[in-house]
Amino acid sequence: MSSDQTLAFETNCHIFDGCGFPAPGLHSFKFEPLFSVGGFDFNKPMLLALLGTVVIVWFFWAAFGRAKVVPGKLQMVGEAGYDFVRRGLVYEALGKKEGEKYVPFMVSLFFFVWIMNLWSIIPVAQFPVTSIIAFPAGLAAIVYILWMYLTFKKHGFVGGWKNITGYDKELGGILPMIVVIEFFSNVIIRPFTHAVRLFANMFAGHLLLLMFTIGSWYLLNGIGIAYAGASFVMTILLTAFELFIQAVQAYVFVLLACNYVQGALAEHH
Repeated sequence: MSSDQTLAFETNCHIFDGCGFPAPGLHSFKFEPLFSVGGFDFNKPMLLALLGTVVIVWFFWAAFGRAKVVPGKLQMVGEAGYDFVRRGLVYEALGKKEGEKYVPFMVSLFFFVWIMNLWSIIPVAQFPVTSIIAFPAGLAAIVYILWMYLTFKKHGFVGGWKNITGYDKELGGILPMIVVIEFFSNVIIRPFTHAVRLFANMFAGHLLLLMFTIGSWYLLNGIGIAYAGASFVMTILLTAFELFIQAVQAYVFVLLACNYVQGALAEHH
């Protein structure tokens, strides 16, 4: 793979050189396989996802593998992150008693989504894995399966469908309409929006960063240098903003997962 393909734009193209602006697009999110293992191809997003998993496992193993009463710096950071998800998300949605059993899953989910987003601003990596729809869709599918399992486990087969469809005799004549709306909303739309919300934000954010990064390089010629400076400043500002959005999107994704679990366990939909 050439350096131009790696950077998703032509490095020898500048304004006033007779070439058009190499705008980013869908091609910026397509990667050729880097290597194959047993006939299975690994590209850059897959490798980053795998590396992110290793980083998360290593971090929590290092932080809590030999936990001490008086925690060291790494253990303190790990405890702060764990406690943030446990108290700020799980306990708030599910309560302490009911939510404790779901804390490990939600903590894992939060940090996995966060680091997949964070790759966007890490040098060399510079790509948010969650901007590839397959990854948010896979995570949303896991949450969806958990939600369905808990719903039917808690309420039984008939009660589970009543919970999902919002069945209530007191609704009278509008009951059929409510059942249809709730069915499509919960069974089809809910997992779709759960995945797309994360994907769309990371896709758009990375596209903006690419736009101004490429623009800074493209304008770096002749009198365009002044505009290149402005574009570079925007790149820095957007990088800082993206850092905030990455954490927010991980928070929202897990918050929705907690709310779905809470809905599955509630007596009424």
